[in-house]
Amino acid sequence: MDDVDYRELKGGKNLVSRISIAPMVDITDRHFRYFCRLLTKKSMLYTEMITSSAIIHGDRNKLLDFDPFEKPVALQIAGCDKKEIAEAVKIAEDWDYDEINLNVGCPSDRVSGNQMGAALMAYPELVAEIVQAIRSATKKPVSVKHRIGIDGTNILPGSLSKVVFDKYEDLEYFVKTLFQAGIKHFIIHARIAVLEGLSTKENREIPPLRYEDVYRIKEAFPDLFIEINGGIRTIDSIKEHLRYVDGVMLGRVAYENPFILTKVDQFAEGGKVNNVSRREIIERLIDYVHQFGVDKRTGHQALKNVLGLFHNKRGSRLWRQLLTPPWQEGIYAKDVLEKALRILPEEVLDEKQEET
Repeated sequence: MDDVDYRELKGGKNLVSRISIAPMVDITDRHFRYFCRLLTKKSMLYTEMITSSAIIHGDRNKLLDFDPFEKPVALQIAGCDKKEIAEAVKIAEDWDYDEINLNVGCPSDRVSGNQMGAALMAYPELVAEIVQAIRSATKKPVSVKHRIGIDGTNILPGSLSKVVFDKYEDLEYFVKTLFQAGIKHFIIHARIAVLEGLSTKENREIPPLRYEDVYRIKEAFPDLFIEINGGIRTIDSIKEHLRYVDGVMLGRVAYENPFILTKVDQFAEGGKVNNVSRREIIERLIDYVHQFGVDKRTGHQALKNVLGLFHNKRGSRLWRQLLTPPWQEGIYAKDVLEKALRILPEEVLDEKQEET
């Protein structure tokens, strides 16, 4: 396919590509985002999914605070009540996120069972009303993250009918409805969500990937910014997807093999690989965790999602052992990282990525 024109494949539009790191529950907290920003300077980072109700009634500072170093960072919000979501978005304005993203893709029982997430795909008109309410509450860019379809029980009040919303035509109608409501940026996970019988983890693995459906959406709506998500784990696969769509969202690979993120800035306009070593990353993490001092709980939290930094490299097992609690009495996050610099293989610590 090397003779196919990249501009033609993208419809001649939106030629600035984007790489982003998916919102992941229990992973993409502020500590992980700080870590990611050390690895990639240009990718969009996301919060974990936060419900509109939690923002209104919960500890807002705990939920919404972030270090300016993390920017650009997007807030992902979930809910089904348009007035409540609009109120939550107005509250979040004080935190100056770079983008507001509506979650219409989470398949977990806890989310879909509360009329949020992927279950909302069965109601394109309702989602259109929600995004219109969000757009009225903020001047920030608004995007929607969703699946290519759903298979499950209709969960809105008064209805228990079976819903299968998984044909390409269903997806196209969903996108068209939201486009008419003013949404121009869609992040599409290229699997359906099975709302009954599969766990959240299984929903990331069992439904087959249908990348072609996402490509077809870009062909059908060339003026929209279409970002693809699901099962993307290598630089070569990122390159291939960017022949057809405008952006790629990386999920679990960012946690399992985070050093790959030092390569992804090459896909941004004027970008190049982030020529940084693991040693330099750890040194910056030492500076970061220094603020937590003898607070072991926060120190553990800050380091729990950096275990993959030595993925498939000599020293990986030792790195994981060092970071995994419990730590010895009198040993804190800063001490653990300093010890890692002393005992891990120097050639792995000093390795840097090359542009591919």
